[in-house]
Amino acid sequence: MGYGYLAVWFLLLCIILQGLANGVVAAGGLACNWGTRSTHPLPPTIVVKLLKDNGFSKVKLFEADPGALKALGKSGIQVMLGIPNEFLAPLASSVGVAENWVTKNVSSFISKYGTDIRYVAVGNEPFLKTYKDTFTQTLFPALKNIQAALIKAGLGRQVKVTVPINADVYQTDTSLPSGGDFRSDIHALMMSIVKFLSDNGGPLTINIYPFLSLYADPHFPIDYAFFNGTAAPIVDGSISYTNVLDANFDTLIAALEKNGFSSLPVIIGEVGWPTDGDTNANTEYARRFNQGLLNRIIQGQGTPKRPTPPDIYLFALTDEDAKSIDPGNFERHWGIFSYDGSIKYSLDMGNGRSLVAAKGVKYLAREWCVMSPQATISDPNLAQNINYACSYADCTSLGYGSSCGRLDAGSNASYAFNMYYQTMDQRKGACNFSGLSVTTKTDPSRDTCRFEIMIDLTGKHELPAPTPSPAVGRNQNSLPLVWVLGIILIICGSS
Repeated sequence: MGYGYLAVWFLLLCIILQGLANGVVAAGGLACNWGTRSTHPLPPTIVVKLLKDNGFSKVKLFEADPGALKALGKSGIQVMLGIPNEFLAPLASSVGVAENWVTKNVSSFISKYGTDIRYVAVGNEPFLKTYKDTFTQTLFPALKNIQAALIKAGLGRQVKVTVPINADVYQTDTSLPSGGDFRSDIHALMMSIVKFLSDNGGPLTINIYPFLSLYADPHFPIDYAFFNGTAAPIVDGSISYTNVLDANFDTLIAALEKNGFSSLPVIIGEVGWPTDGDTNANTEYARRFNQGLLNRIIQGQGTPKRPTPPDIYLFALTDEDAKSIDPGNFERHWGIFSYDGSIKYSLDMGNGRSLVAAKGVKYLAREWCVMSPQATISDPNLAQNINYACSYADCTSLGYGSSCGRLDAGSNASYAFNMYYQTMDQRKGACNFSGLSVTTKTDPSRDTCRFEIMIDLTGKHELPAPTPSPAVGRNQNSLPLVWVLGIILIICGSS
């Protein structure tokens, strides 16, 4: 091939690469939460591939899961690593404990696996009113000890500390965002934390859930939870707020401004919409909310007080069937993907890209456990067997207004029996409910109600092997590789 042809090819390659890069910038910065509270979690390598396939460049982990941290090594994905609240007391008690934690969970994964840890999130919503004062004495000492440990490990510049808080740590007495300030009972503590973050270059992280506003108040104007601008605006001086996310976020910004920290970086650590477990938790609303949110991220749209958008971590990547349901049955259904990485609903991820399902997932046999045709709903043992099954498996989809809420009594029993059977890995004897159940090869799913088959935890999950690139042949007209790279850099650099 002559030099003229090579130059044309190099120019075309440059244009293609620049186009791809511009696309990544336009749809880049996507972030999400990766929770691991599941009875049948996806293998970490498959999750990392799922993240990358869908354009997520940042991820938040709630705890230092070794498999996840290892799989994220050299992935190009930035990591916010969480510390659960139950770790706060020991971390607060001694800087040595914090040093050991940083060595084990941060330094080792950065050095051994190339995991790109950018933040350590100390605690998780530690000042929730429902926690009362459980963590008020330990959060700040733990934060200071973790910061000291990062500095000692030589990571003080590379890894920043943050504290994820819930929106109930601030309030407004005027019902307007401009009246925002921190709760009086923790005001002094929040000032100490905010000043410490500011002094050490760390951001404050806030979790905002418009869904919970709707869940807590049946009279909450539903359109105000979304981003289509049809809700009656809340007028705050010269600003009109047409959605609760902007109003909530700017209430925090007003609180920071009021207390002398107007420039403190803020991250939205959790925001999303569940698909099951409540009448307002469904795929239609979840798609509406998350697509509106993604559009804002892709378009670079912030809030009235912070026009430049913050990092926003979608909550969550996948469903987690072992999470606590104390807040509500919806708590296990926040994922934009099902527990197995399958797609729940369509989303435009930017540049015409759609969601991509997880690849290489292996399942248990296509077999379900259902109520026996010979059994009757009047059987005195039925109720206790259903209760037993749901004590060990996730039956939250059976609740009122949920995806399986319209099943008849017999199908309710079948759903409960099957969830137990699948959770127990289809073990022998797991479909034996006082003679009321049988196994079947016929999928009992109907309408919106999906009868699951779980991931095979013992099977080998494999990702497709990458297709080898064809070797470049040598001939007398070929340019040396260094020259090729030089030409590409010159052409691209000048464009």
